[in-house]
Amino acid sequence: MQCAKETASAAADRAHAAANTTGDTAQQNKDEAAGFLQQTGEQVKTMAQGAVDTVKHTLGMDKK
Repeated sequence: MQCAKETASAAADRAHAAANTTGDTAQQNKDEAAGFLQQTGEQVKTMAQGAVDTVKHTLGMDKK
């Protein structure tokens, strides 16, 4: 009977450790995704601003 309790306790400990590892990995992936999206957003913003500047230059609107 004691062996079954120890086995169950060990299995519960392993399940708890696996859940913690999974949670940590999920948080890390979330953080990486947020960083990637922020970087991509900045790139899109820069490209759009470049396009606006090009159009203004082409139309002669960039001079004050």
